[in-house]
Amino acid sequence: MDSSTEKSLKKELKIHARALDIPEGSAEIFIDKSLVAAKKALAKHKFITDQDIIRAVAKELKKYHADLAYVYSNYDKII
Repeated sequence: MDSSTEKSLKKELKIHARALDIPEGSAEIFIDKSLVAAKKALAKHKFITDQDIIRAVAKELKKYHADLAYVYSNYDKII
């Protein structure tokens, strides 16, 4: 995951968190932690697809906020 992908993911996750009325400070903390853990998990893979990124980030987000993980992983199906 490169820095531009990480920035866009962080921005998208903050928008979802705001929509779910999650306090900005706590959302930023667990979004950062989730992205770092997902980045470590994906570092092993040679080729990374969009679905790999979504799956890894959602798995890590689920540890901190299950609703945000659900909205992020199913956003294309919800809207």
